[in-house]
Amino acid sequence: MIGRLNHVAIAVRDLDAACAIYRDTLGATVTEPLPQPEHGVTVVFVNLPNSKVELMSPLGEGSPIESFVERNPNGGVHHVCYEVDDIIAARDKLKAQGARVLGTGEPKIGAHGKPVLFLHPKDFLGTLVELEQV
Repeated sequence: MIGRLNHVAIAVRDLDAACAIYRDTLGATVTEPLPQPEHGVTVVFVNLPNSKVELMSPLGEGSPIESFVERNPNGGVHHVCYEVDDIIAARDKLKAQGARVLGTGEPKIGAHGKPVLFLHPKDFLGTLVELEQV
């Protein structure tokens, strides 16, 4: 069902400092910040030859990652994103197997302009999983 790893997301308090680490220290290409108000985050992508790293910071009051960043002030891995061909078919199959889809269960448009869903970490070895339709 799942395809390739799309990205690993790291939640950070200071997006500029995190970008500098990847850009200046590691020599990676980093995109411009992209506010995602419907998700409560601002993101940048670190482009790698085989995948991406998403750096994300809280945006606005009530950001869903605010408590994560408070618990992890130096940042930390927030989720992994896998590609799927058909997000509705993947959702329905996973739900039939007992997996919990977060939110309303309906896909939202993610930072890449494609439908995404999140799966409960308790169902996936303690890891928040994002599915993105490609």
